[in-house]
Amino acid sequence: MIREGSETMQQKRGEKNRADRAISEAIGFIIIFGIIIAGIGLVTMYGYPMLLTQQSTSNEQIMEKNMIVLQNDLKSIAYKTVPYTETSLKVDGGALTVYNMTYDNATESNFSVYDDNGIIAFPTNPLLFSTGDLRYESISAQTGLSLENGAVVKRMLAESGSTMLAEPRWYYDSQTNTAVIYLIGFTTPSADVLSQEGVGTVKMNLNSNLTNYQSYTLPAGDTLYVRYLPNNDADYSAAWGNYFTGTLNFNPTGPTGEYKWPLNPAQPAEVVIYQYQVAIESI
Repeated sequence: MIREGSETMQQKRGEKNRADRAISEAIGFIIIFGIIIAGIGLVTMYGYPMLLTQQSTSNEQIMEKNMIVLQNDLKSIAYKTVPYTETSLKVDGGALTVYNMTYDNATESNFSVYDDNGIIAFPTNPLLFSTGDLRYESISAQTGLSLENGAVVKRMLAESGSTMLAEPRWYYDSQTNTAVIYLIGFTTPSADVLSQEGVGTVKMNLNSNLTNYQSYTLPAGDTLYVRYLPNNDADYSAAWGNYFTGTLNFNPTGPTGEYKWPLNPAQPAEVVIYQYQVAIESI
């Protein structure tokens, strides 16, 4: 009887030990599974947004470089009389769109050039030139980049303010009192805008029939003015204002966007204005 009772007790102890081991394994599995789920949750909550932000930043930096490349193409066409350029690029995280210089004259950006005596009147007085722009906008990065009038400019979509990443080719020669202004506008095969996402090819050529050059002699004491009015949907006033005042040493005046070019008032000034129309055939 004692032996049988002892064997029964040992069997019970063995069964209990096996049950304890089973419970320990289940608890261990639950803990490990919980750690895995928590890790996945943390990665989803914090890591994935960071990854998207990094990707948006990378796309933005790539497009900044692409815009510089397109600016160099534009310089080759306008300044070096290269007849045709073709550049392949990849657009990620947003869309690249061409707004031509006649798409909407009421809202697109334009530059005015004029003087006190009404001498600069080509083709109108004051000279008014609507440029259009080649614009990239990324909703994820909340940034906009434009190739506008020979300059690469950047802005935040949800905030005011802008900056110029690459300057145009305006200059002033103080020795001869000569100011040189380049006005570059975009045209497209039709009145509609062109837009592209993914991989595409930007084809440009100079419309020589619509490219103009004019030189004006202003009498001593005459004042030269430049005015920039921005596109309603792409305001780069701060970028152009900083370029006018910081690089060219213009003096801002009372009217919005108007700047006075500090020519030497003691002698006549020469003002040379180039107007280019660059056709973008496709993107």
